[in-house]
Amino acid sequence: MQPAPIKAVLFDLDDTLWPIVPTIIRAETLLFDWLREFAPAVARDHSIETLRARRMTLMEQEPRYRIDLPGLRHAGLTEAFHASDADPVHIDGAMAIFNEARNAVVPYDDVTPALERLARQVSLGTISNGSADLVAIGLAGHFRVSIAAHQFGSAKPDPAIFQAACAALDVDPAEAVYVGDDPHLDVVGAQKAGLRAVWMNRFDRVLPDHIRPDASCTSLLELEHWLAGRIMLVAPPIAR
Repeated sequence: MQPAPIKAVLFDLDDTLWPIVPTIIRAETLLFDWLREFAPAVARDHSIETLRARRMTLMEQEPRYRIDLPGLRHAGLTEAFHASDADPVHIDGAMAIFNEARNAVVPYDDVTPALERLARQVSLGTISNGSADLVAIGLAGHFRVSIAAHQFGSAKPDPAIFQAACAALDVDPAEAVYVGDDPHLDVVGAQKAGLRAVWMNRFDRVLPDHIRPDASCTSLLELEHWLAGRIMLVAPPIAR
């Protein structure tokens, strides 16, 4: 049976459209520098590593934090401030410092040109388990829908979050393709929800034998080549 033409392309964000590890390292460093100035007791009693370890413990204790990463970071800071008898009035300031730096991502060179071309051909959207703010990053205008797990209430690989994005774009899952770097969350998750899945392998990794994406790409240019002939032109240009 011939696959349905593709009417929508949905993207993961972190490590698909930009590298996330250096961004998080920088954000946590800036946050800790801020704590040294405005909450010195917290900086004295904790380190970046101990704060991170405490978040991991909280995540194990409270499964909701596996979805709500902003809530997890806020809860971790609240505990640290309380333990150090620091003024909690500064917690929101600490979160603001982190969030600004967390959204100071640098998209891969292929991202903006490819999104501009694709947005003239198909409907685009995003699904992310992370907390990136596409408005702050400057990419929101390319996408018709963006769903974040902490706002939606469930996370990849739950089929519901993929299906919700398809419904928002008014396409059947069989008419959509999801592009992401994580074999389990992105490839298996999307396929179980009825979408086609493209594995974005920017880091020359090897897939587990049991995971079979519909395609593998190392760049968005390769993705565009794979999409050629498979898409149905349904989306008018987005006004800039």
